[in-house]
Amino acid sequence: MRDAVAADQRGPAARLRGLLARERLLVAPGVFDGLSARLAERSGSEAVYASGGAIARSAGYPDLGLLGVGEVLERLAQITEAVSIPVIADADTGYGNALNVRRAVRAFERVGVAALHLEDQESPKRCGHYEGKRLVPTGEMVGKLRAALEARRDPDLVIIARTDAVAVEGLEAALERASAYREAGADVLFVEAPESEAQIEAIAARLPGPKLINVFRGGKTPLLPAERLAELGYRVAILPSDLQRAAIRAMQETLEAIGRDGNASAVDDRLASFSERDEIVGLGAYRALDERYGDAAAGAAGPGE
Repeated sequence: MRDAVAADQRGPAARLRGLLARERLLVAPGVFDGLSARLAERSGSEAVYASGGAIARSAGYPDLGLLGVGEVLERLAQITEAVSIPVIADADTGYGNALNVRRAVRAFERVGVAALHLEDQESPKRCGHYEGKRLVPTGEMVGKLRAALEARRDPDLVIIARTDAVAVEGLEAALERASAYREAGADVLFVEAPESEAQIEAIAARLPGPKLINVFRGGKTPLLPAERLAELGYRVAILPSDLQRAAIRAMQETLEAIGRDGNASAVDDRLASFSERDEIVGLGAYRALDERYGDAAAGAAGPGE
């Protein structure tokens, strides 16, 4: 994967646009730190989704818009540093009004994301599959999108417009909002939480251009095969919480063994090996660099010093 990326000298945003131009679905697993992002890249994923909800939960908070932009940016920087594939980021509501959106887009771009999505919820937001969401007026969201589009320095940075209107105002209103966001210049549309296959099909049929869909077991949206979503015209599927939920269960089972036995021997066959753990984070490459820099320092000192 890294060799293929090295051969492609385009930036991550331009590479993401190339992936979106294909007539197949880009599946982006949800990640929340550098380790989960590395694992996704090693698995063959072509892009990852930096999930705001997963990042919040990894800090011990629910997905209720409780983290500040600085906390999110710190984590995004870790993720983009850890991988060479494009990172799609969750920018929530843009952390305030259109002026805040402008600053947020510039900051997200500086840490190296390829795309970000903004949503039309009031701040603080809620997870798209929770009840009790409230929306800002369509005009306010259009203003935020215009601010985002004008703020980007790289014209390839992908701006994704998300609407949460299905649960609040109904499908027709969601489609109207999404159409307005497309007219404002959004590159990709994201209608959150359709509740039936018929709604998924209607969104695909009535909204032109690339579309993103959020898919995970346990949410409001039924799971359709990737091939079917691609046929309908969806170009990106994000899976925000699956990796984190898998990690939670694995840690719970390991902690049960530790609490019972005083060690994790009972689940040893499910643990990454000592060497595999270090290989995933590139220990060998860092040691080689350390030796090279050490040799350079020794040579620079000269004899007798």
